[in-house]
Amino acid sequence: MASSQAGVRTVIDYSGPNIAKEMHVGHIRSTVIGDCLVRVLTFLGSDVLKQNHLGDWGTQFGMLIQYITENPDQPWRHDEIDSVSHQPSTVSALDTLYREARKQFDADPAFADRSRQRVVALQAGDAQTLAVWREIVAESQFYFDRVYDRLGIQLSARDSRGESSYNDLLDDVATELTESGIAVTSDGALVVLSEEVTGPDGQPAALMVRKRDGGYGYDTTDLATLRYRITELGADRILYLVDSRQALHFRLLFEAARRAGWLTDDVQAVHVSFGSILGPDGKPFKTRSGETVRLMDLLDQAVAAAQTVVAEGAEAKGTALDQDTLQRIAEQAGIGAVKYADLSGSRVKDYVFDTERMTAFNGNTGVYLQYAHTRLTSILRRAAERGLHVPERAPALDGAALEPAERALILTADSLTDVLDAVADDLEPHRLAGFCYDLARAFTDFYEACPVLASPDPVRQRRLALVDLTRRTLAQGLELLGIAAPERM
Repeated sequence: MASSQAGVRTVIDYSGPNIAKEMHVGHIRSTVIGDCLVRVLTFLGSDVLKQNHLGDWGTQFGMLIQYITENPDQPWRHDEIDSVSHQPSTVSALDTLYREARKQFDADPAFADRSRQRVVALQAGDAQTLAVWREIVAESQFYFDRVYDRLGIQLSARDSRGESSYNDLLDDVATELTESGIAVTSDGALVVLSEEVTGPDGQPAALMVRKRDGGYGYDTTDLATLRYRITELGADRILYLVDSRQALHFRLLFEAARRAGWLTDDVQAVHVSFGSILGPDGKPFKTRSGETVRLMDLLDQAVAAAQTVVAEGAEAKGTALDQDTLQRIAEQAGIGAVKYADLSGSRVKDYVFDTERMTAFNGNTGVYLQYAHTRLTSILRRAAERGLHVPERAPALDGAALEPAERALILTADSLTDVLDAVADDLEPHRLAGFCYDLARAFTDFYEACPVLASPDPVRQRRLALVDLTRRTLAQGLELLGIAAPERM
């Protein structure tokens, strides 16, 4: 396949969980869409740099570290929680400790003062405080790795870069923007007043560079991050996978960077926005108690629903599946269903999280695509068992004897290159998901209209080659979506 992204260095900022906090339903879209774009752009030849921008800094860590220091017997490390606290994960334990710390902070002025002093110590680089902080970061990364591994996401610790890593750059950013006249003082704070956007009061919208108390916030960190990615990482294209509610922030951020001369015509910065995940009631997805749904719990729900569907399907076909095989297939189907549900619609739209619908064998679902792959694999396996040779070359369209279903399948498979180029251009993975669904449907039509193994040669050879082409193409599409292509189901 010709490379459409060769020589393009793409920095992709996606997933972005917070240290010491559970990943929840709100992290799915950034993580899954970002992973798909990484796969597609890499496949097309781009030099992709993954950046997992972790929330690892702030006043809340002073409170948490102080509480941990004063309560050393409270378990929160991954080798403690299973046997002692029965927390589902390291960050669940840390979140529990943070809640306790918050209660004590609000009720005990002396503890509140010690927590504030701990923040100062953390920012000043106190060795003991930093040691605890680093351990919290490492334990959180251990948990993130478990989530990414289960989801099949191509992120690891080496792709993580916390907000803290930009701390030393913040003063320089503020100074540079001030000296260039881009940042001005307003009500004691240092801000960049937009020349393009006005607020509800008709005044220019402001990007906060430095607060009145001299502190920095995420606006400044994002400015430093953007400058770093351009000047140090040499990005030609920077993609931010963040939900649509942050549109104004990124508009102001990119405007400030252009005015500062960092973001030139040679560098493209894009806010790759997306909609929300809704519950069956059409409202933001929550638990019955109104809390945010843990990501791992959501995946468990999907896998459980898939296991029911797979077991019922096996029973209907008279196929016996042992428990380990059933669990493995259900895991592939459930995770694939979650990812496909996210990727199959335009990213800018909201979608309803419905495990029953997304794990169905019929319709536009990930399970349907996976099942199509198993049927293709089954045909090739049975051909091999009969000693039949599968030609390496795909059939040509100029064959006069081609059936309409054969021709349609060939044309569909041949469109993958154009589809991937479109995804790279408009950053809409649903185009690839739609291609995979169209290919699976074209195969179903072909399978019903054109016998393969029962046909005489040379028709059988041609159709076996087409089955092999379709299987490889569908497997490639699923891989680029980040979805497993099982051989049995």
